[in-house]
This record gives sequence, structure tokens and C-alpha cells, in this order.
Amino acid sequence: MKRRFKIRIKPASVAAYVFMLLLVGFTALPLVYMISTAFKPLNELLAFPPIFFVRAPTLKNFSDLFIALSTTEVPFLRYVLNSVFVTAVTVVGVIFVSSLGAYGLAKHRPKGSGFIMTLIISALMFSPYVIQIPSYLIIGKLGMMDSYLALILPKVAVAFNFFLMERFMIEVPDTLIEAARIDGARELKIFWKIIMPLLRPAWATLIVFSFTTVWNDYLGPLIYITDPAEKTLPLALQLVSGGVGIANIARAGAFAAATFLITMPTIIIFVTMQSRVMKTMAHSGIKA
Repeated sequence: MKRRFKIRIKPASVAAYVFMLLLVGFTALPLVYMISTAFKPLNELLAFPPIFFVRAPTLKNFSDLFIALSTTEVPFLRYVLNSVFVTAVTVVGVIFVSSLGAYGLAKHRPKGSGFIMTLIISALMFSPYVIQIPSYLIIGKLGMMDSYLALILPKVAVAFNFFLMERFMIEVPDTLIEAARIDGARELKIFWKIIMPLLRPAWATLIVFSFTTVWNDYLGPLIYITDPAEKTLPLALQLVSGGVGIANIARAGAFAAATFLITMPTIIIFVTMQSRVMKTMAHSGIKA
């Protein structure tokens, strides 16, 4: 006897999928427009009404970008290296500090751990701009102005990162830690050999959030850094945009190319780690 399988398609399900596809397409429009604009020739950039999709793609905008930045006192590669160094060190610091602090708070439960978590959750209610002046005063008193530390340290200890890691850490079974202690493993070995491998999905989430925050940070380098040789890519973008106007409107293509180059790394990081990010949200109880 041959079995016949019938696929039942509900109109409500079809409508829901169509609506979600339309919503995804609508939210992706700014990204598509940014990518399209980076390859537009000057006549399409200045067209009115604006042209959404590029019609005659060109790479001249990228060559104009490097020409514009070659006239500055700092080479473009130096801006790239500054951003890569600051971002990489900050991301590693965030993973280590958040993981170690969450392990001590969630698994060792010292006295006052509840009060500490209350302070961390309370810190989530404040905008980062509220603490900008205190952070500036502290960094100035510590003598870290005009240094990479001024860009790294304020981004390492972030309340949201610690809270996210602590929520994920609670899901780690205590029996694994107890078994390792019975076998004679010390706390540092337990943390490095057992806890850290289990936190890889949470790593991905912290990497995405921290990378996006630090890579696109414009206010930090603007406030703490005066030496042009230590500034990052968002400030290099400002140099390009400063030439966009009536006096030098031909550099509009260079500005579009610079925006594309600065934005693409964050998109690549998120796309490659998207599945791990969603897994972390499911484990930590945070609804995305």
C-alpha cells in the first residue's frame, strides 16, 4: 500500500510568513541602500529624486577615498591598525573580565552577591552618556589621556555584558565543578578548562556586541585622543565627510565608500556568529 502524504497549507501561516518576509526586507533597506550608494558614480549620487539602486557601478569612490586620506598627516593604514588593535584588545578583555566575574558571582556566591547584582541591574537603566563626565575625570586623574587605555578600559567593564554572562553562567551545572574539585583541580584550572569552553556561545554574543560598540565608537576617540596618530576609523570618516559640501562635493563618493568599509566588518561578524548569539539568548532567558 502506498501512503499518500498531503501537505496542508494554512492561509494564516502563509500570511504570517509573507508579513515576516516583507518586514525583513523593509528593515534591510538602509543596508541595501548603503551598499548601493558606495558603488554609485557622482551623477547618480547627486541625482534628484535619489536613485535607490546603482545603475552604473563603479569603484572610483574607493580610489577617491584613498586619495582623500593620503593627503592627511596620518596614513589611512594607521587608522585601520588603531581600530583593529583597540577593538581586539577590548573584546578579549570583555570576555575574560565578564567570564571571571560572572563565575565568581554565580558559582561561589560571596556575601553581598545579591546586592552586587542589584547594582549591576540598576546600572542598565542609565544611558552611557550619563557617566561620560565622571569617566572623563577618572581617566584624566589616572593620566591615561591620549593613550589606547582611555579607549579600552571604559569598554571592558560593561554592566550588560556582565549581566548576560552571569545569566548564562547560572545554566552551567554545579556538578561539573564539584566533580573537578573532587579530582583535585584548582579554581583557576576549573575556570579555564571547564567553564570557559562551556561559555563559547556567550563568547559569540559578547564578541558581536563589544565589537560593534568599540569599532563604531566615535565619541570616545573624539574626547580622549588628541594625537592624530592614535585616532580610529570613525574619526577618519569625519575627515572625509569634512570635505563634502559645495566647496568639494566631488568627495561625496569617497564618503559613501568610507561608510561602506567601516560598516561591513560589523555585518560580517554578526552574520558569522548569528546562530551562537541566538543560542545564548535562549539559554540566558533573554528574548531577542
